[in-house]
Amino acid sequence: MNASGTRDDAGPMSETRRRRQEIRRAILQAAIREFARNGLEGTSTQTLADAAGLSKAQLHYYISSKLELYEEALLHIIAEWRHIFFVDSDSTDPARVIGSYITRKVRHSIEHPEVTRLFARELARGAPVLRRHWDALKENVDRASALIEGWIERGLIEPVDPILFQMHIWAVTQHYAEYEAQARHLLALREVESLDADRIAAEATRMFLMRCGLTPDDSAAAG
Repeated sequence: MNASGTRDDAGPMSETRRRRQEIRRAILQAAIREFARNGLEGTSTQTLADAAGLSKAQLHYYISSKLELYEEALLHIIAEWRHIFFVDSDSTDPARVIGSYITRKVRHSIEHPEVTRLFARELARGAPVLRRHWDALKENVDRASALIEGWIERGLIEPVDPILFQMHIWAVTQHYAEYEAQARHLLALREVESLDADRIAAEATRMFLMRCGLTPDDSAAAG
């Protein structure tokens, strides 16, 4: 009861809602990890429940099916990438935009490899779930392509194929998540050592800027 004599459920309700949101986040993160490791068919609901710290019955209280959770995980990745890798369509500084984009992609791949691996697994099996959501992905690509084409028209960069340019950036930056074991071996890293995101991003940025007829110094000059 509150001071006015009426029941105050705001506290308990808020706490209940917060707890449910925490459980949903735990389930989603567990799903991304387990689906990335074992794929849709290789992941059981019991495995998902264990990874989320729940009983199987508790898990089914929050999800309708494993396939629905799998699709939710993929949609979460798409939404997360749209937020993290947003590109300012009004930018007239291609060196800065390209360098920033590559750096964010590399760091995200290294810090959250399971996200890239799950996405790659879905594509490797023909993208049966992602096919229903191509429009959301295509919208991002089209916006970036328009930006690149604008740079070309204004003479800010050398002509490139906008679609292939983007796909080549993905291939390079996501390599360190999809082929982490190989990269670590070739770089002679010990188990306790992390991949050097700054080194990787700097080298990749130089490569892609050179393709555009730019150098990393061009960003500072433009500013």
